[in-house]
Amino acid sequence: MTDLFRISRAAFDRLLAEARANPNIECCGLLAGREGIISAVLPAKNALQSAMAYEIAPEELFALFRRMRAEALEHLGIYHSHPKGENSPSPLDLERAFYPDAAYLIISADLNASNTVRAFRIVAGRARELPLEIV
Repeated sequence: MTDLFRISRAAFDRLLAEARANPNIECCGLLAGREGIISAVLPAKNALQSAMAYEIAPEELFALFRRMRAEALEHLGIYHSHPKGENSPSPLDLERAFYPDAAYLIISADLNASNTVRAFRIVAGRARELPLEIV
């Protein structure tokens, strides 16, 4: 994957809507698309129902990967929101980043946040912010 993370306007807007739909828990899901551009937001249920952490149940995660395969989509990222606080990776986010080739998008549910969606590459517990381009 390149260092530039590209997302369609529709997918970007969908992420914001997902984060704001239930501001009391972290929303989460997978991001998919073609030719390196995110065009599909695949929401999942936060099995933890927590404002501080998220987890996608294994059976739901497998179903989302099957859907991507059936629709010939590439897995390009994972997203979740931070209902409270800054949208940078938490220590738990760093510890549970199991897909080093995926981008991790963190959405702020705060309408006044200066940077509502941020993208990161997380490898071996270290995060590096990626430039985000809306196409």
